[in-house]
Amino acid sequence: MPVPIASDQILRLPLLPVLAAQGLSVRRNAQLLPEPIGPREGREGRGPRLRLLIAGDSSAAGVGAGTQAQALSGHLVARLAKHYAVEWRLEAATGHTTQDMIDRLCSLDGQFDMAVTALGVNDVTRGASQKRFIERQTRLLNLLTGQLGVRRVVVTAVPQMNRFPALPQPLAWVLGRQAERLDQGLQQVATRFLQARHLTLDLPDDPALAALDGYHPSPKTYAIWAEEAARLLRQA
Repeated sequence: MPVPIASDQILRLPLLPVLAAQGLSVRRNAQLLPEPIGPREGREGRGPRLRLLIAGDSSAAGVGAGTQAQALSGHLVARLAKHYAVEWRLEAATGHTTQDMIDRLCSLDGQFDMAVTALGVNDVTRGASQKRFIERQTRLLNLLTGQLGVRRVVVTAVPQMNRFPALPQPLAWVLGRQAERLDQGLQQVATRFLQARHLTLDLPDDPALAALDGYHPSPKTYAIWAEEAARLLRQA
């Protein structure tokens, strides 16, 4: 039975001139925040050995924070290091899609016990369908839990792009609806892997949770994200 076409998909064509203009304006006005300075691998803490991989796009890379200590990696490692001897590695870059991450991790040496992923925004903006996103996320999780040996992976939800302060309407609505569809697909993928847990961040409407560009997380959001990810990882 064919899947019904959503209202935002129907209206995309007549709205195309507006959406294109808004997209250009957002890119032109956006502050191109750099990825934060600081190490992207290291060892910290005492206790049982924990090999941790953090993989994803600009949010995983920590854009919106000044240093890696203020980003997801820093907050997450600090929390886990209270209980484990954490050997961690960050594999992330601005603009990465799920396919980019697959290509990157295929050549990665080493094994990991746990992983946190953050992908989806660039899949949305580059027009990935839910079907294609599901296929690529399935390949990614197969890679993580197979070749890389990950026993617990926290799959961070595709962000609610309709809530990004930098996005005007109707662009925010259209991207938000597509982000919601991709996240529904991501949840389906996560249920197929015993090692996976889907993490939805239930964040309040607080301007302090957005970076200066209105598009990326702030250090405050990274701290909340790390706390929730650490909780799911420690359940393993």
